[in-house]
Amino acid sequence: MDYLGHLIWGVIMAYLGLISPGMLNMTALKTRIHIGKPASVEFALGAAIIVFLQAGIALFFADFFVKNTHVIELLKTVAVGVFFILAAFFFLLSRKKPKTNTTNIKGNYLLKGIVMSSVNMLAIPFYLGISIYLASEDKIIIEQPYIMWFVFGAALGSFLLLYTYIIFAKILINKVSFIAKNINMILSLLFIILGILTLIKILR
Repeated sequence: MDYLGHLIWGVIMAYLGLISPGMLNMTALKTRIHIGKPASVEFALGAAIIVFLQAGIALFFADFFVKNTHVIELLKTVAVGVFFILAAFFFLLSRKKPKTNTTNIKGNYLLKGIVMSSVNMLAIPFYLGISIYLASEDKIIIEQPYIMWFVFGAALGSFLLLYTYIIFAKILINKVSFIAKNINMILSLLFIILGILTLIKILR
């Protein structure tokens, strides 16, 4: 298992975690349309910096639990709970119509990305649950320097996802409602499946 594999897993998980239209990607999209590409890229960079820290914190706790084998089963149980909570969260999002009304956003866009990403309360539980699941499947190793490669991949994946919204802003702005409804439902089902699979492993 090489470093590149951990980097790729980090990118994939971050891309998956942010793909649903939400606060961060919708702000990046609106900034691109109303202010311009440079400002929206600054916003995306600021958000990615915080994702690096959030994923790092999550992996720190995951590393602690892995090194303390007596809490592994508890950790897996927590992961099940996280997956079902995320499933419920994305299901509720699929029932809502995203707000597409826009207003001009002014100021330091790098700082705005940092601040808005910082208030994303689901980020740390998301990376904690995902890293536990991937480790249980022997997809990643929760120890240094592998952790750093995964965390860097998460930051890169977050930036790439926001950049995708920026690049296709003019197309996506008119399709946000359709995308949100379908993507959120898919993500909800995915996390239900992950939760069930993890629960089955615990009960074996």
